[in-house]
Amino acid sequence: MGSRLGKAVGALVCAAALQGPVSAMAADWDVHRIGRNFDLVNLDEAELARRSIKVLHLGKLELQSGRIVATDPLVQPERAPFERTVPPGDFPVTVYEAQGRVAAAVVRFGEGRPERWGLATVAGQKLGELKGDLFFGYGVDAGTGSFMDADTPALMQQRLEIEMKTRHNDDVNYYDHVLAADIDSATASVIHRPIEGKRGNVAVFTSGWGDGYYPTFWGLAASGRPLVLMTDFFVIENADGNREPANP
Repeated sequence: MGSRLGKAVGALVCAAALQGPVSAMAADWDVHRIGRNFDLVNLDEAELARRSIKVLHLGKLELQSGRIVATDPLVQPERAPFERTVPPGDFPVTVYEAQGRVAAAVVRFGEGRPERWGLATVAGQKLGELKGDLFFGYGVDAGTGSFMDADTPALMQQRLEIEMKTRHNDDVNYYDHVLAADIDSATASVIHRPIEGKRGNVAVFTSGWGDGYYPTFWGLAASGRPLVLMTDFFVIENADGNREPANP
């Protein structure tokens, strides 16, 4: 399976840490060549079931500032937020599973069918630099992806400090000592709240093929208003769980 796109980019995690463009399989760069599952957000659950795709509604993501981070939360929770922002609020998160893996994760900000799609970028990433088979995304080195507000990593750090003080031990691992107790063993996904009683949570899910480098996309209304934010983990293509991506 190493020739699949999601696995093929796994060796490029070091480049991901630098937030540089990573090779994909398209000959000429095109958002629809890189993101091949945009129809997931347009299909009802009956149609998705016919396509062997399971839908998991995680709950609502609390965005205090509207600046969104998509990242491996166990490796780089402090990753820069996307340049595009949304109004602060609580927004539903959906995980799409196929072939026993998380194929995509989506935050929805408004009703309707996106009229166009664009690659989500952080400051310093320029779409004009993407030529040939390149794309921007985030690196995964702990088999985990997430969405969170840019203010939430500070709460995660606060929780770590609380755990260290409570356990009288500086050797605290966020997954083992905090997150593991929240994770649903059946789905390996959760809406995690670092500090009980404080606003700010993290949508956590496994990352498709595991460690690798994955893109996130904005689905926009005709007016340019964000309707959805989707990370594609390259497990399927054409929103069909019966089909794996073609070999590069």
